[in-house]
Amino acid sequence: MSRLSCLIVLLLLALRAPSAAGAAAGHPAQPLVERSVHAMRADPEASRRHAEQALELLAAQPQPDLEIRARLQLCDYFAERDSRLARDQIASARKLLPHSRRHGLQGGLSTCEGEIEENAGDYAKARALFDQAVEITERYDDGEMLANALYQRGYLRGVQGDYATGLADLRRARTLYERLGLAAHASTTMNGIAILYNRLGDHEQARHYYEQTLKAQRADGSRRELAVTQHNLGRVYENLRQWDKAREAFEASLELSRSIQYPRGEAYALRGLASVRNAEGAPEDALGLLKLAELLQKRTPDERLRAQILLQQGIALRSLKRPAEALAPLQQALAVFRQVDSLQELSTVQQALATAHADNADWKAAFEQQRDHTHTLQRWLRGQLDQRFATLKIEFDTAATERENKLLLREKAATENALVQAQRASRLQVLAIGLGSALLLLLMLLVLHQRKSTRAMQRLALTDELTGLPNRRDVLTRLQDLLNDRRPRPCALLIIDLDHFKSVNDDYGHLVGDELLKAVAEVLRDAVRPPACLGRLGGEEFVVVLPEAGEPSALAAAEMIRERVQALDPGRWMPGARRLTASLGIAVSRPGRDDVSSMLHRADEALYRAKAAGRNRVFAEAA
Repeated sequence: MSRLSCLIVLLLLALRAPSAAGAAAGHPAQPLVERSVHAMRADPEASRRHAEQALELLAAQPQPDLEIRARLQLCDYFAERDSRLARDQIASARKLLPHSRRHGLQGGLSTCEGEIEENAGDYAKARALFDQAVEITERYDDGEMLANALYQRGYLRGVQGDYATGLADLRRARTLYERLGLAAHASTTMNGIAILYNRLGDHEQARHYYEQTLKAQRADGSRRELAVTQHNLGRVYENLRQWDKAREAFEASLELSRSIQYPRGEAYALRGLASVRNAEGAPEDALGLLKLAELLQKRTPDERLRAQILLQQGIALRSLKRPAEALAPLQQALAVFRQVDSLQELSTVQQALATAHADNADWKAAFEQQRDHTHTLQRWLRGQLDQRFATLKIEFDTAATERENKLLLREKAATENALVQAQRASRLQVLAIGLGSALLLLLMLLVLHQRKSTRAMQRLALTDELTGLPNRRDVLTRLQDLLNDRRPRPCALLIIDLDHFKSVNDDYGHLVGDELLKAVAEVLRDAVRPPACLGRLGGEEFVVVLPEAGEPSALAAAEMIRERVQALDPGRWMPGARRLTASLGIAVSRPGRDDVSSMLHRADEALYRAKAAGRNRVFAEAA
């Protein structure tokens, strides 16, 4: 989006609700609410903390719209963990609605209430609440709340087999998020679109969408959404019976979920790993994983997740020749899937029940379940076929309408332009040639100036102004490229921190500190040679990326750097001062599993250990 377009959007938003925006913009809780919104997709616990801190400020300085938004964030958090606490947030927020200036927030409350009902397995009530939320937010033209409602309704429609209208809702939500500049929300919506394609049976299309989503989520650090997408990609491989890839995706989801204390994500990932172990003929392992998943599921009100765990338990018990024990979990799963009308999962449970009854020599029950399985499978397949045609029709109609609108706009613009040019030509024939020449010359000068400015801006954007080294963005982008390589090989990350540097600024002043940083940069520039890359993280911290380096070579490089820094004589700037020393932390990548954030975190932990051990040391956090 151009700067002019951004300015127009901001002006329109300001004109639409000036009083509400003005009242909230200067409130000290406003930044905390915004941080909570952005953190929900990366670190739900941080999102909860920000929202609760905002409520503490709002208790002293009330602002109804901000308080409702903060409570919406807490409702979103608790909807996956404790439905009672989530409902408490809705009740508190509804009391504020008569004083609210942003009427679309009423639709946001209906959306979160619908999410609670969906987790509880009451899909009919959830659907009604999502419909209500869409109607309210459309009426008040609240783009953000409308996009949230469309996302939830589209996903639920897909779960119920209404793929065509579900995709229409999700695509509309994605367009709204992109217009509002909410890139993380847009990538989450792309994840929802992929889920629907997967349920529709188009696994390759789903895989394509998931890979796009993973790339976007890694870039913006949305760790919770990354865990969800990894799990959903595992479901694609599960449907394709590609068990090694499914295991890899579920393990990645499990690791991410544990790192951000996300029990619902852990439970889903463990269920996925149990499904893989069942398929590989290891039902005992599957039962162990499912026991852990069951404990985690009790901390999240998700009936569909509970039914999926029960289904895998039944399959494992039947594989262990314990068909009588398998019946109870399978029948419980059957009741849930029948209630939510999830035909694909319902047919899977019915087939598992038919086999378990046959193993128990209950031929009548086995026949009835097999008959029900066949009937459900036919309904599901017919629905898939109908929905494929409906989806194709919607996509075709949408594309045709967009093409027609573009042609009409182009025609209109061409006609208007032709009329204007004709009028100008009739009045300014003599001056046209001279004006055109002058304009051409001006454009050439502008192009040259723009090219120089662009190059200068690119250099400035990627260079640390004080030391002339690559800045944090440049060096971490290079690290991201190494981690994203199709054939990833180990690489090492070194964080270098100058010991007691604050005392230099305090005792000799920041100008001396700056000169000393430049001198250290020169020492590092001389020590670090390509293909290794060097940069400044900020303050007194520097960073080195070593491609294709394991721990031994990283330790050797770090020791060499430490010795060269120690050899620098600071007496030129600080007469009689002590020697300058540095502490270094090292992290070695785990190919295919690490991202920039995780490597920085581990290298920083190693640096902390080096500092705690007395400084002027090198510590490595082994991969």
